[in-house]
Amino acid sequence: MGKKKFTEAELLEKRDELIAAYNAKTPKSKKPAVLTKRERKALGIGRDQGKATLKFAGVAPRKAKLVLDLIKGKSVDEAYAIVRYTPKAASEMIYKLIRSAEANAVNNFGLNPDKLYVAEAYANSGSILKRMQPVSRGRGNRINKRTSHITVVLKEKSEEEA
Repeated sequence: MGKKKFTEAELLEKRDELIAAYNAKTPKSKKPAVLTKRERKALGIGRDQGKATLKFAGVAPRKAKLVLDLIKGKSVDEAYAIVRYTPKAASEMIYKLIRSAEANAVNNFGLNPDKLYVAEAYANSGSILKRMQPVSRGRGNRINKRTSHITVVLKEKSEEEA
């Protein structure tokens, strides 16, 4: 009943049609093409980007998104400058995250650091830490300390995009 496993040679033989099916936009009623991690590695999908994720960052996702929206689509040098001089709590975390994503792109995939730009930057909500605040008459109120998972994806600008 499971999915047919392709050999490495079969994957490389059908490379173009598999990548086209993987990248194709699909309607909600139809399931998109799903490739296993082994198949994505054999086809080289994801080797054109540097990605870094910070889990359980001690800042609410709404506050992180304010800074992330400023750097989307900007070059890495411009993103560094924006984040460096933005007076928000998430700025320092995002600065380190961009550095990590740049290092991943350059060292793991050999991308040119001068052509990198912020392709995606998003923050999802993490767990909510619940603390109790003592109030009058021996009661306690709950305070939600929100955390977030912040992800930055860097890609290399091609000649036609530049």
